[in-house]
Amino acid sequence: MAKNTSSKKEKSEKKQGNKIVKWFKDLRIEFKKVVWPTKKTVINNTSVVLGVIVASAVMVGLFDQGALALMRLIYNAG
Repeated sequence: MAKNTSSKKEKSEKKQGNKIVKWFKDLRIEFKKVVWPTKKTVINNTSVVLGVIVASAVMVGLFDQGALALMRLIYNAG
């Protein structure tokens, strides 16, 4: 009986080991399918993101200054 349980355990461990090896092989295959962006594309996308961040910061800053001016008017009037 002990031989059966140990052989089942070994088979189970082999199956798990095979699953891990298969996972890494599949991972390698999938990485080969990836189309990596060119340097020009990365620079273009980065500049767009930075531009949107700067524009958003300016808009939030202007809104904040407008709200501050409005609050000063309200408190000074009262």
